[in-house]
Amino acid sequence: MQKALDEADKALRMGEFPVGCVIVHNDRIIAVGKRENSQGVPNEMDHAEIIALRSLLNRGFEQNLSELTVYSTMEPCLMCFSTLIVNGIRTIVYAYEDAMGGGTNVPLKDLAPFYKNMEIMIIPHIMRRESLELFVKFFKSSENQYLHDTFLAQYTLNQCSS
Repeated sequence: MQKALDEADKALRMGEFPVGCVIVHNDRIIAVGKRENSQGVPNEMDHAEIIALRSLLNRGFEQNLSELTVYSTMEPCLMCFSTLIVNGIRTIVYAYEDAMGGGTNVPLKDLAPFYKNMEIMIIPHIMRRESLELFVKFFKSSENQYLHDTFLAQYTLNQCSS
């Protein structure tokens, strides 16, 4: 998770939403990603998890993706969660919950047959405090307007005294 936090910190220093992601196979990092393009032209496709997975697949990774673990500084949104599981990822570890748009609580057993039998392991709140600190910095900065007046921003900033 520390490497995912390092990627998130790089994103933050670039004025981006501080989400970082690493994909691990046999205790070795095989792909990294960080949030891109949230500033300027709105772009809701280049999330850290998507970038890391795309990087891995573009390099021709040929192992069973169910053997991989994804570490992300924020709970994957519905788009990222579904992209990860449709591609075979079965273990997702995250630091900070996305109280506004997190997708990991989707009741897969209630969905179409393709999803019903998927067994996904979700491990929340690993290094949560360190991730929260990055999001607090982001939302406190007047230079960052992305998601500024949202429930997530309020939720995050209200934890400063926690």
